[in-house]
Amino acid sequence: MDTKLTYTLDDLENLDFTGSSLAVIGSPIDHSLSPAMHNAALNKLRAKDTHFNDWAYYRFEIPAEDLSHALPHFHARNFIGINLTVPHKVLALQSLKSVSAHAKNMGAVNTLLRLESGYAGYNTDGYGLRRGLQIDLDQSLKGSTVLIIGSGGAARAAAVQALLDGCDQLFIGNRSKVRLEELVEALSTLAGDDCVQTFKLDQLPKNLPQAGVAINATSLGLNIADPAPIDVHQLPSNWKVYDMIYNPSTTQFIRDAQSYGLMAANGLSMLVHQGARSLRLWSHAEVDEQSMLDAATEALHPPS
Repeated sequence: MDTKLTYTLDDLENLDFTGSSLAVIGSPIDHSLSPAMHNAALNKLRAKDTHFNDWAYYRFEIPAEDLSHALPHFHARNFIGINLTVPHKVLALQSLKSVSAHAKNMGAVNTLLRLESGYAGYNTDGYGLRRGLQIDLDQSLKGSTVLIIGSGGAARAAAVQALLDGCDQLFIGNRSKVRLEELVEALSTLAGDDCVQTFKLDQLPKNLPQAGVAINATSLGLNIADPAPIDVHQLPSNWKVYDMIYNPSTTQFIRDAQSYGLMAANGLSMLVHQGARSLRLWSHAEVDEQSMLDAATEALHPPS
């Protein structure tokens, strides 16, 4: 089977996906870099161990309404592992045999591991964020002040990871007050009712410490014309900026931060490292993360 194609539920039911199969499923899914990343890493594994000779990673367009029907079919076809992206990360929770404590805290799963009776759910997004911050910005969540913009699934993953890693202060801002309050309530089980402070996007918290990291977990920046989600000039001069968006590679948030003299990075490293953790979970092998980063970069910016 061609790992560069996008398949459907009909294809899953009618084509022969032999060997040890992996997949990413979502809708829309054509833009996904996961097949390029994972198949590059699998090539490296095959060079060291023949056990991986029949492993392959595919891409499936599965609408939300078909997810509960699709997962048993993936299981019956012996798909070892599945990555989930929009809109399935929350929807899948009700269809799983088990969910890790980490994923329960995040309220979503992005990685499924095949068991005899069904799939177990995990979430590697927080790990990907932690590694991205460490590698790109030399920034740890532990003991840091973290400012998160957004209140959706990506923001919750970031907030949970910051709390679990032992951040010193956590601020979250969002346009919708209702969604922000829902997120704060969900996080209260981790560190009590006062674990999170909120702020308005047009007015950052007062008396921020001289160092910290601001994380964009909204969709602002996906379109070239999108404005920055906050005014970075309100941040102290030693702050760092991380934008979870990786395509386009430079958003207005990043441009503003860099023009202000702040260190800034996009979310490609988060994507790569959450994927590498998934592949380690499935394969129980060391994964070449550099090969995944190289493949993702080439897929985003193919040579002319």
